[in-house]
Amino acid sequence: MKKILISIIALAGFLNVSAQENTSAEPTKKLTLEEANLVSSYYHQDGNNSAVTGGIGSEKLTDLSNSIDVTLVQYDRKQRKNTFGISAAIDHYTSASSDMIDLKANSSASHADTRIYPSLSWSRENEAKGATLMGGVSYSTEFDYQSLGAHIGFAQKTPDRMGEFSAKFQAYLDQVKLVAPIELRTGMTGREHDNYGTSGRNTFAVSLSYSQIINHNLQVEILADGVRQTGFLSLPFHRVYFTDGSVHQEALPDTRFKLPLGLRANYFLGDNIIFRTYYRYYTDDWGLKSNTVSIETPVKISPFVSVSPFYRYYSQTAAKYFAPYQQHTAFDDFYTSNYDLSKFDSHFYGAGIRISPKNGLFGIERLNMLEVRYGHYTKSVGMKSDIISLNLRFK
Repeated sequence: MKKILISIIALAGFLNVSAQENTSAEPTKKLTLEEANLVSSYYHQDGNNSAVTGGIGSEKLTDLSNSIDVTLVQYDRKQRKNTFGISAAIDHYTSASSDMIDLKANSSASHADTRIYPSLSWSRENEAKGATLMGGVSYSTEFDYQSLGAHIGFAQKTPDRMGEFSAKFQAYLDQVKLVAPIELRTGMTGREHDNYGTSGRNTFAVSLSYSQIINHNLQVEILADGVRQTGFLSLPFHRVYFTDGSVHQEALPDTRFKLPLGLRANYFLGDNIIFRTYYRYYTDDWGLKSNTVSIETPVKISPFVSVSPFYRYYSQTAAKYFAPYQQHTAFDDFYTSNYDLSKFDSHFYGAGIRISPKNGLFGIERLNMLEVRYGHYTKSVGMKSDIISLNLRFK
């Protein structure tokens, strides 16, 4: 973490020098830096329901993530605001459950992996008309999974600028490497990792939202998504044990439709307290239904320091294809022992602290925010996790 912090400070110093070239508040045709966020996080989880070993066994996992998000702004000849987003992130994780793909814990290449996922985005806002166009692309790669994504969308404000409707279409074209449990591999000799096949998985989503400023204190937003997935939706290294003791690869339908509906409301209690609330209902054609309720309450305790306690409650029913270890039978067409598809409740709570000194951090005026957040997560099926993150913002 110390090396990460030093790197962040050095990069922020470089960005500070670059940004000083444009200090005017007037719209400019030059491409200028508006904001950069550098985020590092550490995540750790444990539990006893690993899908890799059929719903039993260690779920221990650690993940270290680092990302940088840069926002650039340029006004064109028609004084339309063009915003460009550049993001680059890398995660490195170690997983006891993934290591059990070959039943030799802590000894195989499967116990650790690195994921790299850059993205680019663009939006053009016509401030006079209250209209915005947007688009972007993303890519993600790791040993057994590659994903190529793209999105397009638009937003339109109401004539009084108190409301805004937005629509976005997203598509993800993925390839899953068919890494089977070692005892179920057939026809492989020699360098097995060179012989894995792949299978496609496609996701298409439409996201709609409408936000409205009710009054000086209250803002609300209604959200709706329709998500369609096709292709190989199982994970090939997830085992399922039948009642007769036989072992099989997870088998799930090759289509899935998801429908999340949400409502967000922010209430400003004076100048120092905000109540941010959120509710979501979810249903899909695999029989899974869920409810999510969350609240976060940022409280300003000084002009430069605020704290944000938060809590989220989540409850879901089981998918119709789920059964625990050695509960499936040969009469089942589809089967999984992945506890992410089981019935459970969960709680996620914690707090963040944000520091925004008037004269900047570490003597750098444009490095204007430091935020540290910690969260603890528990599932009713025994899994628990902790996450701590550090965010530095340059503006």
